[in-house]
Amino acid sequence: MTQTPRDFDPIEPAINQRTGSAPGGASSGYTADASAVQIPGGGPGATPAEPRTDPVTAPPPQERPEPAAAGPERSQVTRAGMVWAAVASALVVLILLIAFILQNQDSVLVKFFGLQGAVSLGMALFIAAVGGGVLVAIAGAARIIQLRLAAHRQRVKAGGHR
Repeated sequence: MTQTPRDFDPIEPAINQRTGSAPGGASSGYTADASAVQIPGGGPGATPAEPRTDPVTAPPPQERPEPAAAGPERSQVTRAGMVWAAVASALVVLILLIAFILQNQDSVLVKFFGLQGAVSLGMALFIAAVGGGVLVAIAGAARIIQLRLAAHRQRVKAGGHR
């Protein structure tokens, strides 16, 4: 966390240099003439729409203090860390899936295109979920192939083959 000096004025930082007051010093007020200070939005004799013309009161952009880094440095993400997180997540999902299948052991009659058979409810729902995932994967793969072909055609048309 950054600390602002006691005598620092964020609106008129150059006043601190004109008064000669050191940050953290004994004086807590400004010794500059109040009529020389322009207060944005009000004050005696100040006009809010009046632009600053005094080069002493407006500091150059490079003199503005930079914000300090917030908190400690973040650790770097590695491939091994991402793999570990993916494996841990997959294990949690598999444990929940096993619990679901074990709790739904009632046998049900399943009919599909004239075929029929008895299978546990949990296993039937698992097979349905895997089938849905396969359909989504096929549709995604078709779209990826379509986009790659379009990008390849654009590269060839532009004359930049690889």
